[in-house]
Amino acid sequence: MAEDVMEGLSSTHKYLSSKYFYDDEGSRLFQKIMALPEYYLTNCELEILQTQGQEIYNSLHFDGHFNVVELGAGDGSKTVELLKAFTQAGADFTYVPVDISEEAISFLQNKLSKNLPVVKTHPKVGDYFEMLEEIQSEHVPSLVLFLGSNIGNYPYTEAMELLLLIQKQLRAQDKLLIGYDLKKNPHTIAAAYNDTNGITRAFNMNLLTRFNRELGADFNLDQFEFYSHYNPETGAVKSYLVSLIKQEVYFNVLEKSFHFEKNELIYTELSRKYSLNEIEEMASKTGYSCTQHFQDKRNFFSDSLLCKETHS
Repeated sequence: MAEDVMEGLSSTHKYLSSKYFYDDEGSRLFQKIMALPEYYLTNCELEILQTQGQEIYNSLHFDGHFNVVELGAGDGSKTVELLKAFTQAGADFTYVPVDISEEAISFLQNKLSKNLPVVKTHPKVGDYFEMLEEIQSEHVPSLVLFLGSNIGNYPYTEAMELLLLIQKQLRAQDKLLIGYDLKKNPHTIAAAYNDTNGITRAFNMNLLTRFNRELGADFNLDQFEFYSHYNPETGAVKSYLVSLIKQEVYFNVLEKSFHFEKNELIYTELSRKYSLNEIEEMASKTGYSCTQHFQDKRNFFSDSLLCKETHS
């Protein structure tokens, strides 16, 4: 973390890595964001998993036992609907939620034990790809889930690298179900990333609170503000923290101060939106075939099923 912050705040255009959003408080705030009426993404994907879970299962063509491996499981509120559908279809599977937050995994386990006790679970806390490599050492087919439009948090090149990284871990019979937020009315998208309740603002400001606590920084949160912007041509929502005054921020752990000009920006997050054609193009370039797009009734969101391309 210290190295990443040093690199980001020493840059000409300052930035902070979005991976540090999700400490326990950040995870709690993100659950609140997902419940906001403006944040359509959650309900759109929930609708897909509630109404098309049986169809998703049928499209897998798995025989016998398989794993459902979820990368970045969070509280699993949407995934529970998919697991219900699989259970009702008589599927024999083990759910393997993976998350970097131990609190999120604990919460998810409690929820599953109450709401879906018949499901076998094997939770893992840690880095997605280390855990995926470990899981894939078993000789069991896997449906890998990367839901919630998490792919949109990566710049295009990094998103391609991530898809390729997952593809290399998949075996011929495995499948990847991946969530994409689709391009739509810019007003709808902009409202989702700057809610009137200020929860998204608090989520971003929590980065500074975390660095104060863990790196001994002295950020004064009253001297920063949150800003987000959507570019409908590129499909990119970008989020920033804005320094409201000329100031210095000292980090004990780094033994270093960073200077901020008045109105200087700190880039915190990208959330990119895609068209169906762009999804299919990305899949093809990273060694997948896109077999089906499962969309909500408004066509705001897609859970797209990818298969690993096999060449004779």
